[in-house]
Amino acid sequence: MSGSASADATTTGGRTHRLLAVETAVVLTLAVGLSAVRSVLVFVAAVLTPGGLRAQQATLNGSLAPGHPWVDLGLQLASLARLVLPVAVVVVLVALRGEQLRGIGLRTDRWRRDLLIGVGAAALIGGIGLSAYLVSYAAGGSVAVIPTTLPAVWWRVPVLVLAAAANAALEEGVLVGYLMRRAAQLGWSPARAVATSAAIRGCYHLYQGVAGLVGNAVMGAFFARYFQRTGRVVPQLVAHTVIDTGAFLGYLLVAGHVSWLPLPAGGG
Repeated sequence: MSGSASADATTTGGRTHRLLAVETAVVLTLAVGLSAVRSVLVFVAAVLTPGGLRAQQATLNGSLAPGHPWVDLGLQLASLARLVLPVAVVVVLVALRGEQLRGIGLRTDRWRRDLLIGVGAAALIGGIGLSAYLVSYAAGGSVAVIPTTLPAVWWRVPVLVLAAAANAALEEGVLVGYLMRRAAQLGWSPARAVATSAAIRGCYHLYQGVAGLVGNAVMGAFFARYFQRTGRVVPQLVAHTVIDTGAFLGYLLVAGHVSWLPLPAGGG
């Protein structure tokens, strides 16, 4: 009798482990995996196009309904909701498993300290990232990244800030908080978990070129390792939001006034 109970427990444990692995694979694929594959293919297409990477452009935030601002706003918000939806799925899955959100790093017990760490990390990473991109672009290793071509309507700045926050929620919530938690539960080594997170993040940004791949992979490795050491993801969320917000709004302020930033095709 005890032997049968032991066998049942082993079977149940194995089934639970497999289901956890399947859950992780499905969440990663839906949240960022398919986009990462598409990014790789876009990069390959850009390399094969006459003129190479430097002749190509990647617009991060463009109009979805030119000439129709209210429709455009609705489409922008729907696009942002699509980014955040995988994070909502993660939260639901965590709750269904009886886990706490602090298990995926969502903790508020030291929010002031986390905020300061995030802003400091954003200043450091943002400066290095911009320099690396400009060098890569000048060398022909990256496309012309255009942070925004949104028209000058009243909702442009709020939407750009929301886009920064949505990107941060998706990447840090899924590739750091969720993946690091599940990787530990699945018995992955810390190095394997960090490498997987960094590789997916890098491929997710490869459409921008070599700098997008390398820069985001390095940032992803740093953020994932920080989670492993502290169990926190709020600093990464803050840093990512500040970096993207600075890039989007900064481009609005300086594009066309400096020679080292690429302009949209047609000059505006």
